[in-house]
Amino acid sequence: MDSVNIPWLVTFPSERFLSSSLKMYVVESKGGAIACMLLALFFLGTWPAILTLLERRGRLPQHTYLDYTITNLLAAVIIAFTFGEIGKSTHEKPNFIEQLTQDNWPSVLFAMAGGIVLSLGNLATQYAWAFVGLSVTEVITSSMTVVIGTTLNYFLDDKINKAEILFPGVGCFLIAVCLGSAVHASNAADNRTKLSSYSHDYKNGEGTKSISTSNEASLEMVWKGDLENGVGTAEKAKFGTAHFLIELEKKRSIKVFGKSTVLGLGITFFAGVCFSLFSPAFNLATNDQWHKLKHGVPHLSVYTAFFYFSVSCFIVALILNITFLFHPVLNTPKSSIKAYLLDWNGRGWAFLAGFLCGFGNGLQFMGGQAAGYAAADAVQALPLVSTFWGIVIFGEYRRSSRRTYLCLGSMLFMFIVAVAVLMASSGHRK
Repeated sequence: MDSVNIPWLVTFPSERFLSSSLKMYVVESKGGAIACMLLALFFLGTWPAILTLLERRGRLPQHTYLDYTITNLLAAVIIAFTFGEIGKSTHEKPNFIEQLTQDNWPSVLFAMAGGIVLSLGNLATQYAWAFVGLSVTEVITSSMTVVIGTTLNYFLDDKINKAEILFPGVGCFLIAVCLGSAVHASNAADNRTKLSSYSHDYKNGEGTKSISTSNEASLEMVWKGDLENGVGTAEKAKFGTAHFLIELEKKRSIKVFGKSTVLGLGITFFAGVCFSLFSPAFNLATNDQWHKLKHGVPHLSVYTAFFYFSVSCFIVALILNITFLFHPVLNTPKSSIKAYLLDWNGRGWAFLAGFLCGFGNGLQFMGGQAAGYAAADAVQALPLVSTFWGIVIFGEYRRSSRRTYLCLGSMLFMFIVAVAVLMASSGHRK
């Protein structure tokens, strides 16, 4: 095959994408770090849409998450045995296998703590997507990660990022969060209007004065009227219609009808706290800012730390989801090991989501090790990607009001500004 003139892909000099002369490959340049962060942004914004799609099709979240967590771990293993093993091992930069035998347990425990909180956060968001919606859930959790996690990483990284650029980027995120909340409120009002109109059409005005202003109560009356009149079974509902909202509730595995909105927001905020802590924990694992390692013991490489991080993430997910098979939460159906093993409906998509999340996290950490983990938190602009998939795949905001579209466009614009500003704050780790 003829060589292609793309220098940072073909050769790996230290001043470009990777350093590899006598040691394992590591991202060192600012350009390479930004490339990692952009790719991570796409991966981490895409896998939530895949899991949401499976839940809306009726696949049990326990089954989906068990499949997802297998390939999530496999991605870390692949990264460890490729990037972590290529190149000559040195005392300062030992390879992955050599680090497994070293006395580096303080750093290992930090990495595993990060994996635990990430697993809890990812598990919580799988339920939050159903209650609050994909776009709003990602906006809230990402904003908490930026405000809390980025601030912690800035100080852990000895302020290598440009504060005059970094914190205005955090401010842009907060503005985007407010706009995201406005999108959610406006879209909820649009849905109430659609459901009320639908109820008028099929109840012939009977009882419409008693329709509650809440979305749940409106859906209850409309759904009952829909069943009584036999509507919706003959043709596919169009995106954005009341008929579509009703059909979605019938199919999905997590029933949100009648559930408190506060419950969904509570789950979302819990996930946000978890997400805000995993990156600082990983930062401590790879850079030992608290000096917990013995003298002469090298820091964990990003690949070794990511391996331990993913192992703990896998163990927590395995224990909790097997428990949820037999003792489900939020009134999801019971299942069993046998039922899980036989459920191949959507398994390939769940495997893909695990790979995307695993490689996305790995790329985020590789970029963060080079440019600072505070700047790497720019991948928390992932709602930009998730909202795109939400519109394309799920038809979110179809047939909405002009106000909703205005808020949505403003939110997406502010996210673009936020990710650009956070990436511009990148420093260089000495």
